[in-house]
Amino acid sequence: MLLGAAIFCEVAATLSLAAMDGFAHPCWLLVVVPGYLAAFALISRVLAEGMPIGVAYGIWAAAGVALTAMLAAVLFGDPLTWVMGLGIILIMGGVLLVETGSHEHGGARRTTGAPGR
Repeated sequence: MLLGAAIFCEVAATLSLAAMDGFAHPCWLLVVVPGYLAAFALISRVLAEGMPIGVAYGIWAAAGVALTAMLAAVLFGDPLTWVMGLGIILIMGGVLLVETGSHEHGGARRTTGAPGR
């Protein structure tokens, strides 16, 4: 749930950044700044709950790329070609491999807030 909320906030902030059109529409800063702050706070909570950073960041980044590309095509008329679609599929496949590989290590989750603790 926390990771999904982090992805939602990051995508909303990124799309709002595009909607600003430079600084032609600065009112979108009211979504951009809190959106990115909330996204980073939420991903921090995900890590504190014990999800490995490689997995959490991989899912966050892949979902963010895919959702942003698709929504930008709908909202702003950005291109979304078959090559881009293939790239999104490859990114998701890579994240799946990272997730699968993290379980081969014995499934241990990080439980401390800092390295070396």
